[in-house]
Amino acid sequence: MTLGSGGSSVVVPRNFRLLEELERGEKGIGDGTVSYGMDDGDDIYMRSWTGTIIGPHNSVHEGRIYQLKLFCDKDYPEKPPSVRFHSRVNMTCVNHETGVVEPKKFTLLSNWQREYTMEDILVQLKKEMASPHNRKLVQPPEGTYF
Repeated sequence: MTLGSGGSSVVVPRNFRLLEELERGEKGIGDGTVSYGMDDGDDIYMRSWTGTIIGPHNSVHEGRIYQLKLFCDKDYPEKPPSVRFHSRVNMTCVNHETGVVEPKKFTLLSNWQREYTMEDILVQLKKEMASPHNRKLVQPPEGTYF
């Protein structure tokens, strides 16, 4: 996020940006089907996060709860976090053996912009679950993990 007027801009430092995201994640997002927060409240670098997506209606994902891990390295938000499903899921953008969301197959990560957030990633993954090429894929048994 950049602030400024008259052609000047100020880049918000990484930790301030992550504190803003933490506050937003703790308050809850939209309809409550996507949430996220820090794994370790003592991690002063705010690197390790957990996300949750409740599967979209009218898809094989409906009602399922998916857990994800997001890792924000020191170059976040200039570069995207790494994203990995902890819950087993069958999606075209997810590696079937590791649960890693593959940037080349997930446009938001491959075309990352500094303004994007972890919330954007989770919301877009939920939309991806409802897309024609993912909405009917056979899923692993619920409650299985990578």
